Amino acid sequence: MSTYKGLTLSGFLLRFAAAIMLVFSTYNPSGYSYYHWLSENISSPTPLLALAGVVLLIGWAIFLRATTRSLGFIGLSLAAAFFGILIWMIVDAGWLHPDSVTAFTYIFLVILCAILAVGISWSHIRRRMTGQVDVDEVDGDL
Repeated sequence: MSTYKGLTLSGFLLRFAAAIMLVFSTYNPSGYSYYHWLSENISSPTPLLALAGVVLLIGWAIFLRATTRSLGFIGLSLAAAFFGILIWMIVDAGWLHPDSVTAFTYIFLVILCAILAVGISWSHIRRRMTGQVDVDEVDGDL
């Protein structure tokens, strides 16, 4: 008997919150991000600045590896097309002005968070939808 409980809404929202923390800590237009911190202190780096950079790189490696392995090229292309058309519809409806760079930056960052959250959750979503289980390749004899 399997004890698999699957992905819950709270589980997905937790992954989405982690993606938001990673993406918006790395860069955001408010001026409070690792990018801004690094650009202000590039001539005199500190161990704390380096540690924060490595922690962010670890987070990006985890999210990007999981997302690219689970969604693949086709899935990422479809996600980009979906969100691109969604933005086009929002602009076409007049809800967002095309010259609003800050708004577009925030929208792009939230979309990136959504893609990363779906990517890191995709194995659970796929199992729920199809009953198929994703596994990583295993080297060696089992």
